[in-house]
Amino acid sequence: MRIGRETNLPIPRYVSLSSSESNMRRGPDLDYQIDWVYHARGLPVRVIGESGHWRKVEDFEGYKGWLHYALLSGNRTVLITADRTSMNKAASPNSNFSAILEKNVVADLLACIADWCEIEVDGYEGWVPKTDIWGVDENEVFE
Repeated sequence: MRIGRETNLPIPRYVSLSSSESNMRRGPDLDYQIDWVYHARGLPVRVIGESGHWRKVEDFEGYKGWLHYALLSGNRTVLITADRTSMNKAASPNSNFSAILEKNVVADLLACIADWCEIEVDGYEGWVPKTDIWGVDENEVFE
Protein backbone atom coordinates (compact mmCIF):
# COMPACT_ATOMS: atom_id res chain seq x y z
CA MET A 1 0.00 0.00 0.00
CA ARG A 2 1.21 3.47 -0.88
CA ILE A 3 0.44 6.78 0.79
CA GLY A 4 -0.90 9.63 -1.34
CA ARG A 5 1.51 12.53 -1.57
CA GLU A 6 -1.34 15.08 -1.49
CA THR A 7 -3.56 13.61 1.24
CA ASN A 8 -1.30 11.22 3.18
CA LEU A 9 -4.14 8.70 2.83
CA PRO A 10 -3.72 5.11 1.60
CA ILE A 11 -3.72 4.37 -2.11
CA PRO A 12 -5.74 2.57 -3.26
CA ARG A 13 -8.82 3.53 -1.21
CA TYR A 14 -12.54 3.72 -1.82
CA VAL A 15 -14.54 6.96 -1.77
CA SER A 16 -17.89 8.00 -3.28
CA LEU A 17 -19.13 10.65 -5.66
CA SER A 18 -20.47 13.67 -3.76
CA SER A 19 -22.14 15.32 -6.74
CA SER A 20 -25.11 14.33 -8.87
CA GLU A 21 -22.98 15.16 -11.93
CA SER A 22 -19.25 14.37 -12.04
CA ASN A 23 -16.94 14.75 -15.05
CA MET A 24 -14.17 12.16 -15.36
CA ARG A 25 -11.28 13.61 -17.37
CA ARG A 26 -8.28 12.14 -19.20
CA GLY A 27 -5.83 14.09 -17.04
CA PRO A 28 -5.62 16.11 -13.82
CA ASP A 29 -6.76 19.52 -15.10
CA LEU A 30 -9.84 21.24 -16.54
CA ASP A 31 -8.06 21.45 -19.90
CA TYR A 32 -8.27 17.67 -20.35
CA GLN A 33 -11.09 16.06 -22.30
CA ILE A 34 -14.10 14.69 -20.42
CA ASP A 35 -14.38 10.94 -21.05
CA TRP A 36 -17.29 10.10 -18.73
CA VAL A 37 -20.06 12.01 -16.99
CA TYR A 38 -21.46 10.24 -13.93
CA HIS A 39 -25.03 11.04 -12.85
CA ALA A 40 -24.98 8.92 -9.71
CA ARG A 41 -24.36 10.69 -6.40
CA GLY A 42 -22.94 8.19 -3.91
CA LEU A 43 -21.45 5.85 -6.52
CA PRO A 44 -18.30 4.22 -5.12
CA VAL A 45 -14.98 4.77 -6.90
CA ARG A 46 -11.46 3.63 -6.08
CA VAL A 47 -8.72 6.26 -5.74
CA ILE A 48 -5.57 4.97 -7.43
CA GLY A 49 -3.55 8.19 -7.75
CA GLU A 50 -3.29 11.85 -6.73
CA SER A 51 -2.03 15.03 -8.38
CA GLY A 52 -2.72 18.36 -6.70
CA HIS A 53 -6.49 18.75 -6.31
CA TRP A 54 -7.16 15.82 -8.64
CA ARG A 55 -7.66 12.12 -7.89
CA LYS A 56 -7.16 9.34 -10.39
CA VAL A 57 -10.03 6.92 -9.90
CA GLU A 58 -11.31 3.63 -11.21
CA ASP A 59 -14.99 2.72 -11.37
CA PHE A 60 -16.70 -0.66 -10.97
CA GLU A 61 -16.32 -1.39 -14.69
CA GLY A 62 -12.59 -0.69 -14.65
CA TYR A 63 -12.74 2.70 -16.37
CA LYS A 64 -10.03 5.07 -15.15
CA GLY A 65 -9.74 8.83 -15.19
CA TRP A 66 -9.35 11.98 -13.12
CA LEU A 67 -11.91 13.67 -10.86
CA HIS A 68 -11.51 16.92 -8.93
CA TYR A 69 -11.35 16.23 -5.20
CA ALA A 70 -14.42 18.46 -4.59
CA LEU A 71 -16.51 15.84 -6.44
CA LEU A 72 -15.52 13.12 -3.96
CA SER A 73 -16.65 12.22 -0.46
CA GLY A 74 -15.00 10.03 2.16
CA ASN A 75 -18.39 8.40 2.81
CA ARG A 76 -18.14 4.72 2.01
CA THR A 77 -20.71 3.19 -0.28
CA VAL A 78 -20.99 -0.02 -2.27
CA LEU A 79 -22.64 -0.99 -5.53
CA ILE A 80 -24.69 -4.17 -5.79
CA THR A 81 -23.14 -6.17 -8.66
CA ALA A 82 -25.19 -9.38 -8.40
CA ASP A 83 -28.42 -9.53 -10.41
CA ARG A 84 -30.25 -9.95 -7.08
CA THR A 85 -29.03 -10.40 -3.54
CA SER A 86 -30.67 -10.81 -0.15
CA MET A 87 -29.93 -8.27 2.56
CA ASN A 88 -29.85 -10.62 5.56
CA LYS A 89 -30.53 -9.68 9.18
CA ALA A 90 -27.31 -11.48 10.20
CA ALA A 91 -24.05 -12.29 8.41
CA SER A 92 -25.18 -15.77 7.43
CA PRO A 93 -26.75 -17.32 4.33
CA ASN A 94 -29.29 -19.01 6.65
CA SER A 95 -30.46 -15.74 8.22
CA ASN A 96 -33.84 -14.18 7.54
CA PHE A 97 -33.66 -11.38 5.03
CA SER A 98 -34.89 -7.81 5.37
CA ALA A 99 -34.83 -6.88 1.67
CA ILE A 100 -33.99 -8.11 -1.81
CA LEU A 101 -31.61 -5.78 -3.68
CA GLU A 102 -31.15 -5.63 -7.43
CA LYS A 103 -28.10 -4.89 -9.54
CA ASN A 104 -26.77 -1.30 -9.52
CA VAL A 105 -28.34 -0.29 -6.19
CA VAL A 106 -25.98 1.99 -4.23
CA ALA A 107 -25.87 1.41 -0.46
CA ASP A 108 -24.10 3.02 2.48
CA LEU A 109 -21.35 0.79 3.88
CA LEU A 110 -21.45 0.33 7.66
CA ALA A 111 -19.09 -2.55 8.49
CA CYS A 112 -17.32 -5.57 6.99
CA ILE A 113 -16.22 -8.92 8.37
CA ALA A 114 -14.46 -11.74 6.51
CA ASP A 115 -17.09 -12.56 3.86
CA TRP A 116 -19.94 -10.14 4.62
CA CYS A 117 -20.60 -6.40 4.76
CA GLU A 118 -23.31 -4.55 6.64
CA ILE A 119 -25.07 -1.95 4.51
CA GLU A 120 -27.99 0.49 4.68
CA VAL A 121 -30.41 1.35 1.89
CA ASP A 122 -33.49 3.55 2.33
CA GLY A 123 -33.70 2.85 6.06
CA TYR A 124 -33.12 -0.92 5.73
CA GLU A 125 -29.98 -2.35 7.31
CA GLY A 126 -28.55 -5.79 6.80
CA TRP A 127 -25.70 -7.98 5.65
CA VAL A 128 -24.75 -8.96 2.10
CA PRO A 129 -21.99 -11.23 0.82
CA LYS A 130 -18.85 -9.38 -0.31
CA THR A 131 -19.03 -11.32 -3.57
CA ASP A 132 -22.27 -9.46 -4.44
CA ILE A 133 -20.92 -5.90 -4.07
CA TRP A 134 -18.21 -3.56 -5.38
CA GLY A 135 -16.54 -0.95 -3.18
CA VAL A 136 -14.57 -2.99 -0.64
CA ASP A 137 -11.41 -5.03 -0.85
CA GLU A 138 -11.68 -8.78 -0.54
CA ASN A 139 -9.82 -8.88 2.80
CA GLU A 140 -11.15 -5.58 4.20
CA VAL A 141 -12.52 -5.79 7.74
CA PHE A 142 -13.78 -2.88 9.86
CA GLU A 143 -16.55 -1.81 12.22
